[in-house]
Amino acid sequence: MRELIQTLRNIYKIPELRDRILYTLLLLAVYRLGTYIILPGIDSTELQNSFNSGNGGGGLLGLFDIFLGGAFSRGSILALGIMPYISASIVVQLLGAVVPSIQKLRNEGDSGIKKLNQITRYLTVAITLGQSASYVVYLNSQYASATSQGTFFWITSVCILTAGTMFLVWLGERITDNGIGNGVSLLIMIGIISVFPAALINEFRVSLPMVFFIEVLALGVVTLAVVALTQAVRKVPVNYARHMMGSRMGQIGRGPSARQYIPLRVNSAGVMPIIFAQAIMFLPTTVLGLLNPDWIASANFLVDYTSVGYNIIFGILVILFTYFYTAITVNSTEIADQLKRNGGFVPGVKPGRKTAEFIDTILTRITLPGSIFLAIVAIFPAIAIRLGVSGSFAQFFGGTSLLIMIGVVLDTLQQVESYLLMRHYDGLMKSGRVKGRKQRSRATI
Repeated sequence: MRELIQTLRNIYKIPELRDRILYTLLLLAVYRLGTYIILPGIDSTELQNSFNSGNGGGGLLGLFDIFLGGAFSRGSILALGIMPYISASIVVQLLGAVVPSIQKLRNEGDSGIKKLNQITRYLTVAITLGQSASYVVYLNSQYASATSQGTFFWITSVCILTAGTMFLVWLGERITDNGIGNGVSLLIMIGIISVFPAALINEFRVSLPMVFFIEVLALGVVTLAVVALTQAVRKVPVNYARHMMGSRMGQIGRGPSARQYIPLRVNSAGVMPIIFAQAIMFLPTTVLGLLNPDWIASANFLVDYTSVGYNIIFGILVILFTYFYTAITVNSTEIADQLKRNGGFVPGVKPGRKTAEFIDTILTRITLPGSIFLAIVAIFPAIAIRLGVSGSFAQFFGGTSLLIMIGVVLDTLQQVESYLLMRHYDGLMKSGRVKGRKQRSRATI
């Protein structure tokens, strides 16, 4: 505890880091305040009661509502959250793997990135217009008594929901530029965390003390396992060609303290396979609902995310998408070419194509256990519900919620750590780097 207090003092002593943290907290507070501003013509209390009574709170829409911190069920002006921007980013990223013109923009540096960001924003507007129209139609069909009817209500609601999403895009970019951490990821995480205290309190009320203790202990174990999955890497050793520098031998392109390995992550795809799989699971019910709503009853296992059929299909999709997303994000040929240009090589493997094949083989091998473990994490909330955990609390036992929270927290802590280490302070996460720095300073003296 004393070390934690000292670390917080060290953070306060760095003006830039302190200002960035306060700026981030301020914008996150603005976001949370916006989720309580309701669309004109909506009775939020009646709408939320209807949602929680079974019309949507227990299904996939309830899961979506958790990501938005309850804004969806309240009929907020931010009811769609940042999700349309996430969808647009995924589409642009996938297009970058198959469309040559977008691939060219990705290789043009800052100017190309700016153009891609602009394309993503335009696509976000288009996606938001479609989703906001669907949301208003959904409100009118399911909760007619809680909404104002008419064309004017439809037009104004679509415009407000679209403006709300674009405001969150702007808010996320401001956090990324002037705050700490990734702004878009923080907006998603803060929405998820906001419902955690209520879910924890509700679980405590409905469970026996010993059962509640076991559930919290299990949540801690699952969290540690997901952290291990997120941080796990396979280190591929790399040597660099040496050349004479006067009377000394040096390494081409590397200093003496550089890492001499390629870190290949066991879970290179992150949370994206689960997001893709959930999007695919939404499609059948959406299509059936448009063709004939009565057909949904015949495919009930696609709506109930606790059913065995749903989780088998969901788990298989997660494994397949893990391989797919790893293949488009980790380019073994590019890694091999960079090693060859810098005079690096994997011991016992020829540079160039052989190195690319070697890296690709390792990726294939480590992705298999990583994808299986990710699929287990994805379906674990359904398993927890089957074991008697309430639906709202079970969502934190795995799936997208837990992976997003852990990934964002680790990324933000690493950024804070870098600021502290630059100012020669001990960081939030203990590591050998701090001890190594002290030892080098003694040797210099």
